[in-house]
Amino acid sequence: MNDMKARRGYCGWPDVRQLSFRKGLLYGFMRLFSLPLKTLRGASRSLRVDRFCGVVYTSSSLQIELVPCLRDNYAYLIYDVNTGTVGVVDPSEAAPIIDVLSEKNLNLTYILNTHHHDDHTGGNADLKERYGAKVIGSGLDKEKIPGIDIHLSDGDKWMFAGHEVHIMATPGHTQGHISFYFPGSEAIFTGDTLFSLSCGKLLEGTPEQMLSSLEKIMLLPDNTSIYCGHEYTLSDSKFALSIEPGNKELKSYAAHIAHLTSRGFPTIPSTLKMEKACNPFLRTSSSEIRQKLNIAVTADNAEALSVIRQAKDKF
Repeated sequence: MNDMKARRGYCGWPDVRQLSFRKGLLYGFMRLFSLPLKTLRGASRSLRVDRFCGVVYTSSSLQIELVPCLRDNYAYLIYDVNTGTVGVVDPSEAAPIIDVLSEKNLNLTYILNTHHHDDHTGGNADLKERYGAKVIGSGLDKEKIPGIDIHLSDGDKWMFAGHEVHIMATPGHTQGHISFYFPGSEAIFTGDTLFSLSCGKLLEGTPEQMLSSLEKIMLLPDNTSIYCGHEYTLSDSKFALSIEPGNKELKSYAAHIAHLTSRGFPTIPSTLKMEKACNPFLRTSSSEIRQKLNIAVTADNAEALSVIRQAKDKF
């Protein structure tokens, strides 16, 4: 950990000029506002810039780039500078990934899937065929994830180049959902378990499972960067404010989110510290939230999460 530096930037791989930011609350968003749009390269159909890339510091040799896919999905390219190893997390479609890899003349070594839904695995087959990449996912999803080669389970440790990756079972959205935690890089890929200011719908799991998954993530260091599967933060901020309007940190964060979105910038990654302070699904014991949603004082946190999720689904 002694070789780690507090650096966060937008746009750039090893051969591209890095714009550095101090680590801390909201990753220096106010400085980000002053960046010219030409420093954002690349493109989402649903955002104003063509395809932004966000290289975010994770360690001395690991870089991460956001790749917008479909309407509001994010895939993430992870690149080890020392070995040239490249992975992609949750490629919902192949074309945007191929575009970035071709632009940078990179090969693809691994495909990491947090869960089996098509908007996270839709690009697997084409990418595997083109690059020969190995597909990694949960053993519980081995019959559902296209092209899966390596099956991992809760508590497993896997190596991406020289970076240790901890596999965390995080069911609730789906039964086989896993998250990929890079402790040396202070980063976790949470798929559809934890979003900024929300959590995934309970499509296959229970409130108890989702609560357990979120509590597991909450045990990580506060400065852990949260890389989730979708750009939902603006709408999620509106719901969060509707049930906890007295939360001053949430008000400030929501204002920054609105500003970022209005300029076409990504709101991801967030930090675990920010989520603990603002995300209603991590704040099931909040008296204000409970009063707003008429959750009984005697209700446990799983019951509270269920009510919050139901309210969010109807919002």
